[in-house]
Amino acid sequence: MRQVEEKPSPACTSAKSLSNYLWSDHPDENKWADCTHCGMCLESCPTYEQTGQEQHSPRGRVHLIKSVAEGKLEVNTQFMDPVYACLDCRACTTACPANVDVGGLIEEARGQIRQAMPLTGWKGSVSKLFLKGLFPHPNRLNSLGNVLKFYQKSGMQKVVRKSKLINIMPDHLVEMESIMPKVDTSVRKKYKNENVIKSTQPTKNEVALLTGCVMDVMFSDINESTINVLTRNGSDVSIPKNQTCCGALHVHAGDRDTGRKLAKQNIEAFESSEKVIVNAAGCGCMLQEYGELFREVEPEWHDRAVAFSKKVEDVSKYLHDTGYKKPKAALNKRITYHDACHLAHGQGVRREPRNILLDIPGVDMVHMPNADRCCGSAGIYNITNPEMAGDVLESKMKNVPDDVDMISMGNPGCMLQMAIGVQKYGRNQKIVHTVQLLDWAYQKEDGEVADNGI
Repeated sequence: MRQVEEKPSPACTSAKSLSNYLWSDHPDENKWADCTHCGMCLESCPTYEQTGQEQHSPRGRVHLIKSVAEGKLEVNTQFMDPVYACLDCRACTTACPANVDVGGLIEEARGQIRQAMPLTGWKGSVSKLFLKGLFPHPNRLNSLGNVLKFYQKSGMQKVVRKSKLINIMPDHLVEMESIMPKVDTSVRKKYKNENVIKSTQPTKNEVALLTGCVMDVMFSDINESTINVLTRNGSDVSIPKNQTCCGALHVHAGDRDTGRKLAKQNIEAFESSEKVIVNAAGCGCMLQEYGELFREVEPEWHDRAVAFSKKVEDVSKYLHDTGYKKPKAALNKRITYHDACHLAHGQGVRREPRNILLDIPGVDMVHMPNADRCCGSAGIYNITNPEMAGDVLESKMKNVPDDVDMISMGNPGCMLQMAIGVQKYGRNQKIVHTVQLLDWAYQKEDGEVADNGI
């Protein structure tokens, strides 16, 4: 028996009457058409590495998604488990000779699963609280930031840790609390009265900055460094006030309707901007794929979404392509670089951040084997699938060189996950964002002393 009892809407009527995808926005058959099940993707897949099971490989998941479309499988728990166990890291697409978009298929399949099998109970309540009640609302996120700031600065955090009260939480959440970044004032709040943050040099361009949701609460210092580096290199920076969460976490979770709602808000917010700069790999990848959300649903938004996506660029690529001032002050640190999945595999940005690091005097770059291997963060995967995320992290940490001072990367989720890895496996490396290192070098050049451990 099918898991779905509701009748599909007329908009989702498929020409393939045997299909067990009963709603619109179903997985695109053009994405699996070129898959020959050759197996080139197998070694690239973190979950296949851990399990050795075909259903947890890219080609296995493609086969399952195709089989549901052909009416051979139902949308049920047996289908859901391997689809949601995927990290959506996109490494398989990089490895695939035919460039099969497995990540896109996974996200579309999750959309069907969540409509057929909506979350209930405490999982449904938690999902609704965070994905709909918190992330899309900047004011609520700012309030959360204020609570976390008070928790850290009031001494409450020390009391909770010392008294072991924190241990009532699941182990993976205890780990996350232990590496929580210092919460500071968000840049949206700091610059709320400024329409444009003017460049400190002759102006070359004007760009708009996506501040992000969690990014601006937990990593406002990275947003600040991004603004500093951009204005230092001739870019005026605007922060559109009506921007919102990018929707990546919603789409990864299968809530594509909310993803579209957020996408439309961002498209409108940045419509007058010529360039949209992002410093979080997962957000940047999502923004560049907005067109996919409107492939079948609300097609009148498709062209606007595609036009918007063409304006989106990671900060490292933007700086690299438009030119940046090479700092003169030396940092004198041994640094290795981790490729965030949605930067390397999703956006194809690899050499640009490395070149930026190499242009900082005193930086000794140390190669990390399998640098583009997933760390296990994958949005909130390390919360929803903590055991697998932990196994993937362990594999990742084996490739991190011992003799480095810092691990640089371009995604906040990776930063949190790698910080857990450093702590868990007795390392002492500092986790940093690439743009922070460039900013610190500029500050040192100017004779400024920053609280950054440099």
